[in-house]
Amino acid sequence: MAVPGAAVAAHRPGALKQQNKPHKGGRHRGGGQRRAPGESRPLPASPALRGCVRAAHVLRRRRREAVLAEKRLLGGADGPPHLVAVVPLHEGVHGLDTLHLLRSNAANLVVSEAAGAQGFALLCPRLRQRWRFVLAPAGDFHAVLDLAKVADTLLFVLHPDDGWDGRGENCLSCLFAQGLPSCALAVQGMADLPPKKQTEAKKKLSKATEKRFPEAKLFPLNTEQESLLLLRHLAAQKQRHLAFRDRRAYLLAHAAEFVPSQESDLVGTLKVSGFIRGQPLNVNSLVHIVGHGDFQMSQVDAPPDPLCLNPRVAKHLERKGQDMEIQDESGNGAVQMEEDVKVLMKADPSRQELLQSEVVPDPMEGEQTWPTEEELKEAEESMKERRKTVKVPKGTSKYQAAWIVDDEEDGSEEDEDGDSMEEDDLMEEEAFQDGESSEEEEEPVEEECETVTLPESARDDQYDERVEEDEQVLEKYRQERTDEMFPDEVDTPRDMPARVRFQKYRGLKSFRTSPWDPKENLPRDYARIFQFQDFSRTRKHVFRQLEKEEINGAAVGWYVTLHISSVPVSVMESFRQGKPLVLFSLLPHEQKMSLLHFLVRRHPGNVEPVKAKEELIFHCGFRRFRASPLYSQHTSADKHKAERFLRPDTALVVTVYAPITFPPALVLLFKQRNNGMHDLLATGSLLTVDPDRLIIKRLVLSGHPFKIFSKTAVVRYMFFNREDVLWFKPVELRTKWGRRGHIKEPLGTHGHMKCHFDGQLKSQDTVLMNLYKRIFPKWTYDPYVPEPVPWVRNEEPLPVPEVDME
Repeated sequence: MAVPGAAVAAHRPGALKQQNKPHKGGRHRGGGQRRAPGESRPLPASPALRGCVRAAHVLRRRRREAVLAEKRLLGGADGPPHLVAVVPLHEGVHGLDTLHLLRSNAANLVVSEAAGAQGFALLCPRLRQRWRFVLAPAGDFHAVLDLAKVADTLLFVLHPDDGWDGRGENCLSCLFAQGLPSCALAVQGMADLPPKKQTEAKKKLSKATEKRFPEAKLFPLNTEQESLLLLRHLAAQKQRHLAFRDRRAYLLAHAAEFVPSQESDLVGTLKVSGFIRGQPLNVNSLVHIVGHGDFQMSQVDAPPDPLCLNPRVAKHLERKGQDMEIQDESGNGAVQMEEDVKVLMKADPSRQELLQSEVVPDPMEGEQTWPTEEELKEAEESMKERRKTVKVPKGTSKYQAAWIVDDEEDGSEEDEDGDSMEEDDLMEEEAFQDGESSEEEEEPVEEECETVTLPESARDDQYDERVEEDEQVLEKYRQERTDEMFPDEVDTPRDMPARVRFQKYRGLKSFRTSPWDPKENLPRDYARIFQFQDFSRTRKHVFRQLEKEEINGAAVGWYVTLHISSVPVSVMESFRQGKPLVLFSLLPHEQKMSLLHFLVRRHPGNVEPVKAKEELIFHCGFRRFRASPLYSQHTSADKHKAERFLRPDTALVVTVYAPITFPPALVLLFKQRNNGMHDLLATGSLLTVDPDRLIIKRLVLSGHPFKIFSKTAVVRYMFFNREDVLWFKPVELRTKWGRRGHIKEPLGTHGHMKCHFDGQLKSQDTVLMNLYKRIFPKWTYDPYVPEPVPWVRNEEPLPVPEVDME
């Protein structure tokens, strides 16, 4: 008990008392908060780290400035107008109504009808922006793809109920595969629905667009105010870049004029006016008119800009420039400018790119000169050595003798008059399987490429033709299924010797490691193409020059007139019909022919079998053409196995003769129906340009064991005479169950042979022999692609003919 008035002892903490950190007072500031406007982040103490941080700051600042400069250039006074392609995705959407809403906008927007009835230009001097809207023709498949190649933005117009129909789905698949620029979504006609259904329609459209456009915003387009909001979005959205057009100059024709030549009215000079985009354009380079071919330019003019934001400044500059003189690139002196049109540059014949696309083969180039005495002595000594060591069975050729001596597999000798490949080897082998000639199978392919229009009275005949087409497709299905079940297996013909039928094939000890000379037995078409010593190095060198060297020519954003020489009148007729006229400049070597390889995958919406060497339509980057390709497996080896069909479950390499194109470039493969419509088959990208790529066709001969001993068996039905057994004796055998062996000797005269294997065979096993041959594509390149028939949503079926049951 405490005593009143007594002193109380104070408590003292022990040694184990918890010590907390003292509170830090003063100014509170994070790493990037409450910093003075001129104050920067403190640099590290190490000099090396400080240098890295400063370099990172410089790179970040340069990239930000480049993005801002590009954004200000597009649609500004110094850049090209913002090109917007309006693409309706539904039959119920009218594109002209969309253009009318965009045109009748705020009062400060000036409308220019320079682009014609299917397009217009919007000028906004207050915001210093200008747009050009072009309507993609409904049903014109090529026009939509061509506009997407050059457009800055694609404006997809959706239907309030369904969004897009079957035609729109097909259009979107092709645009995504070709490369999609910046896009925007607009819904037209939503206000016409009842208020209760508008909410349901918006939810349904949002669900549908999330799959295709996960980050896109859906804009209603019913009033002038909504169209103004859409214009602001188009001007502010981020631009996507397409690789194949960022390194080339391209142009969408604003106006065109055709001047016939003195020799003929069918060919002349085409004057195309438009805004330069992408890269500067040099007059000495070549231009490619999409869908029509490659051409040379003779002159570049600078007419007044029809879409100028400030007409007073334009008139002042025009008056000031009337007395100026511009030095042409060839150095021929000064060119006096006219009052309205100023000549920027003229082509220099000594620097101009040539239009030569093929090598003119010299028939005497392969001839050898007379050999010297030393070469003759060496040849005699080598022949003596060969005569001493070669021991071959009866009926064996010189190539097969090399198999025995050097343990190498090679092919048989070819006739001097024959090419290194047969005209249509795939069709010929299938003809041997079915017992038909190759000419009989080529007729249906020609019928598939014909477009026949019959009168109303010929409905029965048209129905019969469709039944015949179904039979042809059924036959393709049967062949594809047979090839899947028995890959590359063929029956040995009985009406001719196998050594004659398969004389161009050879055996390989190992498909992966056995050597194969890529310069051996090349076809004559290889004398017409160009080849790079190192394609990847040439590509890097060309791209590096584009980045380092400044191109002397028309700058990006200039409105120019190109004088293109030797252009057929059909180009002008196509432009007068309302189709877009698109031009691309070519990089060095891109006009020359070579062997192109594309890596593609089958489109899931197409299941019809497609055989090798069938004619297809290619959309590669800015080009489109027709060709008959080969298919091969995509592997890292030096030899690639050929495929007879375009497989739906794996990526394949498609090989054709075509003009050189530097990747990256996306590719689309189409097949034309008999009614003129184009079906999307496959999509992919350009793999490489390499004529030395070995595409090897495998052929498998099968036999059945007749008598089986411990490791020896008598095999029959692979050959049907003794000479064939001796001919193919050096080739290795294998079985479906993994055994390997070789032919020891023939038995009798009907093709039976004694074979030795590395183990005992089973009675249900099958003996196989692999033969190989290099194949080459056909030279079927055609730059002209026929216009596709407009897509029909509900194709009217043909009436079934009435049958009299009596």
